[in-house]
Amino acid sequence: MKKSMVSLSFLLLCITNVVNAQTSAKQIFVELGGPGIASVNYDMRLQKKEDGIGFRIGVGGYSYKDVFGFDSYRTSLFTLPVAVNYLLGKDKRNYFEIGVGATYVSTKNSDSFYEDSQFSSSFGHLHFGYRLQPLNGGFTFRAGITPVFSSYGFIPYYASVSFGYKF
Repeated sequence: MKKSMVSLSFLLLCITNVVNAQTSAKQIFVELGGPGIASVNYDMRLQKKEDGIGFRIGVGGYSYKDVFGFDSYRTSLFTLPVAVNYLLGKDKRNYFEIGVGATYVSTKNSDSFYEDSQFSSSFGHLHFGYRLQPLNGGFTFRAGITPVFSSYGFIPYYASVSFGYKF
């Protein structure tokens, strides 16, 4: 999992360097909830303006260990959210954001007495929310509802909140 996170971080850095020559709005943000569960994301407009169509890509996950007597149990989760989004706004600061995307999910459970188990899948997601994005860069804030759907079911009221920096 660490190799995947290092590789994706390197990829995000490369993307940032390539698109730095453009003047479209770009930001990096940390999101809780949403399609990445707990993730670091890169977002960019595809046109040289503050609103309009854009994309996001991120990497997220967590790992924890439980100890029950002589038995220990470790669970790890890795997420890779990718989405296309659109910003609507008139004052160049406050936006309504809509989006659609998919997230790859991989989990691993390790038990000291039993075999390890792994699971990977993907799910689709929508996003409807508010975005505070200053015109000349700086602190950004996002909050919204992110319905998720897969072959396992539909969760209509899954929320997200994020904090970041626009450059």
